[in-house]
Amino acid sequence: MTMAASKSKSPAVELEVGDYTVRLSNPDRVYFPARGETKLDLAHYYLSVGDGIVRSLRERPCMMHRFPDGVAGEKVHQKRVPHGAPPWLETVRVEFPRYGRHANELCVTKLADVIWAVQMSCVEFHPWNSRRADTERPDEWRIDLDPMPECEFATVRKVAHVAHEVLDELGATGWPKTSGGHGLHVYVRIPPEWEFGEVRRAALAFAREVERRAPDEVTIEWWRKDRDPRTLFVDYNQNARDHTIAAAYSVRGVEEGTVSAPITWDELDDIDPRDFTIATMPDRFAELGDLHEGIDDSTFSLEPLLEWAARDERDDAAGPEEPD
Repeated sequence: MTMAASKSKSPAVELEVGDYTVRLSNPDRVYFPARGETKLDLAHYYLSVGDGIVRSLRERPCMMHRFPDGVAGEKVHQKRVPHGAPPWLETVRVEFPRYGRHANELCVTKLADVIWAVQMSCVEFHPWNSRRADTERPDEWRIDLDPMPECEFATVRKVAHVAHEVLDELGATGWPKTSGGHGLHVYVRIPPEWEFGEVRRAALAFAREVERRAPDEVTIEWWRKDRDPRTLFVDYNQNARDHTIAAAYSVRGVEEGTVSAPITWDELDDIDPRDFTIATMPDRFAELGDLHEGIDDSTFSLEPLLEWAARDERDDAAGPEEPD
């Protein structure tokens, strides 16, 4: 084979996605070296979980994590939708006051938007926890269970059960999913009544309660150097403005093509996050459907957590109790 031939590009394909046609260039480019899945395989994966990925992204500003040469190559964090996007693609303007800038970010409302992003080499979708109706008031509280390097998944499971216990006591419905890595995420729908700072404040109060109940396994130390590498960090700061994590059903930028997969609480003790990939998720979705389908059916008021936050702040201000 000549050098010129080895660099030849495979012909583009056209995918019919609902009422729209999306042209996919370089469909045979390998994106996931572990099993050899291609850009076209990635598009077919997102088509197979279409209802789920659209539900998780719908109406939210979304950062795209792009891998133009596949996941073994450079990652590009892209906030702005580039010029030349199709006229049917929707965006939402978000402001970045600290830098005096703004961006028109992807705003998914239909599956064709997702497949267009795949054409743009997007592997991971990282949405905000607010929607375009009011980007400054989140409607989603995110619990990020982030294990440190020496933290075993058995510890992640244990802490997730503690988090579930606290949520039940609060009367909040949590929707768990794998992170696509070694951790777990739990989402809770909230009324869009509080700005980011208050949601983060409530999330910190929750994290503190989980730490109280599992002090040997959990840390809320902000600085990584101060954390025991065997513990799990409850990352409350994922609720701060402009912080994003991978959406439910988002593929992750690793060679195995793991997926951030919705799960049920009942299967928590039996899962291995490594089992959820673009190769296995289509059959799971076909069998179970979207396990987060009911996520918008009920909301939880943050008022109890904000009361906990006020209590913790009073205690912090008072300082430690004097010994008897």
